[in-house]
Amino acid sequence: MRKTILILSAAAVLLAMPEVRADDYETLHTAPIQNPMLWADVPDPDVIRVGDTYYMVTTTMHLMPGAPVMASKDLKNWQTVGYIFDRLTDSPKYDLLGGTVYGRGQWATSLKYHNGRFYALLAPNERGAMGDTYIFTAEKAEGPWRVLSRMRHFHDCSLFFDDDSRVYVIYGTGELMELKPDLSDVIEGTHQQIFQREADEKGLLEGSRMIKHNGKYYLLMISHTYAPGRHRREVCYRADDIHGPYEKQVILESEFGGFSYEAQGTIVDSPDGDWYGIIFQDRGGVGRVLTVMPCRWINGWPMLGDENGRVPDTVRPLVSGQPESGIVCADDFSSQKLGLHWQWNHNPVDAAWSLTERPGFLRLKTSRVVSSLYLAPNTLTQRMEGPTCSGSIVMDVSKMKDGDRAGLAAFNSDTGALVVKKQGKKLVLEMTEMTVELSDRDKLVTKTEEKVIESISLTIPEQSSPTRSLSHHLPLTSIIHLRIDADFRPTEHGGKDAANFYYSLDGTTWTQIGTKDYKMRFDWRRFFMGTKFGIFCYATKKVGGYVDIDAFNYSRR
Repeated sequence: MRKTILILSAAAVLLAMPEVRADDYETLHTAPIQNPMLWADVPDPDVIRVGDTYYMVTTTMHLMPGAPVMASKDLKNWQTVGYIFDRLTDSPKYDLLGGTVYGRGQWATSLKYHNGRFYALLAPNERGAMGDTYIFTAEKAEGPWRVLSRMRHFHDCSLFFDDDSRVYVIYGTGELMELKPDLSDVIEGTHQQIFQREADEKGLLEGSRMIKHNGKYYLLMISHTYAPGRHRREVCYRADDIHGPYEKQVILESEFGGFSYEAQGTIVDSPDGDWYGIIFQDRGGVGRVLTVMPCRWINGWPMLGDENGRVPDTVRPLVSGQPESGIVCADDFSSQKLGLHWQWNHNPVDAAWSLTERPGFLRLKTSRVVSSLYLAPNTLTQRMEGPTCSGSIVMDVSKMKDGDRAGLAAFNSDTGALVVKKQGKKLVLEMTEMTVELSDRDKLVTKTEEKVIESISLTIPEQSSPTRSLSHHLPLTSIIHLRIDADFRPTEHGGKDAANFYYSLDGTTWTQIGTKDYKMRFDWRRFFMGTKFGIFCYATKKVGGYVDIDAFNYSRR
């Protein structure tokens, strides 16, 4: 199966600093970065540069493996190069047993490079021991990573190595503690409140990212006072000594692209001494997307945006010769190892999936009788991307058992799904709207609802001749093609956030089914993530069935 990936075209006019003349454009051999830099769910970024390569970590919460590490040489073309951990094991809830960790798990990882090693600090958004902070280390960003230590919980924290080899963690709202030189734990008695909230900082004030530049300390944070006329913004606290006193400056207060005001992220320099800000923006159903912008040092402050302090439409990328790449990828499952672009919903059951039992296919087996998709193990996910994208699977359903459900979903706390159901000896295809309610504290599934919008019986005709489909020769009597098209283009009131659902028996003629323009939603109280493509297979009566996925096809426009 040939992969299909269409890369978003960029505008020919460069609207942002650093400036480039039109007659220089040919020399650059690359199109500008079109904001959003990553029009996908990539929240809470931390970005560092090591040599000529940028490395970034982001939040993926309940998805496994977790804490993805992405790399780029030009701030335009990113790819996932590794994960900091394969799974979390502090509770069976990570396995969807006795509860869930939807919207919890890994949050806001801090990434650093110090004395030839990479370090990552993260604190799961949990209570008790499940929320204890991890510090990981590795020689290469790609891994393997190992746990260096565990310690008390630090919310939205920033690891910081100072020039004198002392190490700190800055967290919460202006709190600081020093760590032991070996990073094994905190040094008791070092807790300090390094600044106090001002009268206009009564709302959200978190997302710490600490850097040092020209001898001064800079702490970047998101600020949001929930009041009429007040907007989300990025603020910076600056001091000559890490312990203070600190002064404050608003460094970005800008909406962008018809969506909300931006904040939370970091700044990073280039090998040539230019600086960039990488900041996220809430964009509804697709999630929290990343934008890149110039960072200009003005009176000792890292001011973000163009010359008017606005998030620009385009930014000149670094000239690197890096080929086009993306973090969402098509897959023909010809490798014996699952691609880094995939993540499981919660920890997978390893015995219930395979890339080798039928070479060239992903086999998803039922392993547990469950009541809904939200409790089903081994749902495999990838992000959706704007402005529009399309994902489809080719699925062999011949080994499903009575009560099995398999298919493709626009997966979130509100889900639109194409579901193939085995009912006795019959197969039915349904377009279903699903929703889940979770307890606020423990994320227990308290209620699920499924509304079948359209249902059809599947009668896949026998073929008198040995007709074959695709590269892996699936008999036409056993396959179905399922497709979801997603549209995240802005409208007058935010994003369209529309999903449409299609099926085909031959991969050529597609029929729309179910809800037209199903509304995808972002709900921070439940999943707290953008909508994902989800490939699933689970049992409602007995285990032992399975489906084989021949390919995941993907395009973006």
